[in-house]
Amino acid sequence: MNALILGTKDYAIKNGFQKCLVSLSGGIDSALVTAIACKALGNENVTAVTLPSKYSSSHSISDSLELCENLGLKLQTIPIRESHESMLTSLNDFFEGTEENNAEENLQARIRGNIVMAISNKFSWLVLSTGNKSEIATGYSTLYGDMAGGFSVLKDVPKTMVYDLSKFINSKEEIIPINIINKAPSAELKPDQYDQDTLPEYEILDMIIELYVEKKESFNKIVSNKQLTNKISESKILEILKMIDRNEYKRRQSPPGIKITSLAFGRDRRYPLASDHKYTYTDYKSS
Repeated sequence: MNALILGTKDYAIKNGFQKCLVSLSGGIDSALVTAIACKALGNENVTAVTLPSKYSSSHSISDSLELCENLGLKLQTIPIRESHESMLTSLNDFFEGTEENNAEENLQARIRGNIVMAISNKFSWLVLSTGNKSEIATGYSTLYGDMAGGFSVLKDVPKTMVYDLSKFINSKEEIIPINIINKAPSAELKPDQYDQDTLPEYEILDMIIELYVEKKESFNKIVSNKQLTNKISESKILEILKMIDRNEYKRRQSPPGIKITSLAFGRDRRYPLASDHKYTYTDYKSS
């Protein structure tokens, strides 16, 4: 925790930023980043904004409001529903005859990214992006959307550690609302959307990321790990390894962040941006 606070404070001060901005989704990542920002720069120098869409749940807004009250912040609200509908209308002709997919979903994240960067531009505030290492590893993030920002506080923090740090912050008093910690994580870009629809449980995912990225273990060694036996299939493990490899292009475009693990993405892990990702089970098995 101290490393994240010091890293955030050091980066902001040395780059001439006195104030920062965080976009609150109502989820645990943005809540933790906001709490860290308040400790690093003081709550008087932190602005929190929520950007609800038509898919945002009522608890996302109320949980964000409760967090801000606990931290002594005023929550600014900028709805994006009209902006989203306007952009969809602009794309009607181009998208005609196609089925909706993540293009329509990700428009919401990119609208939010545009808004927070516009605010940053206007007031010279540092935007703290809120993605964690688990999301960044697998590409579960949107370029020019939730990845937008000047500094990535949780860039090297796995999702399971996000929960541990949030509980640590609450060890003396409840700062991060308990509902934020307990509810199932969701990007809320479509109805009834949850992270585990796409990703395995974070305890399993983070273990695979640690084995593959930080310990540089082979597919053979990972699938033989007793802690993973009967918890996830070999084909699913292979899918995760492919996700990690093919999303290098996203990570190269993400903001800098704080290194806290033995191997962080970026300078610690060299992987080609352009390579043949048509890997098969056999290719990984023989590696």
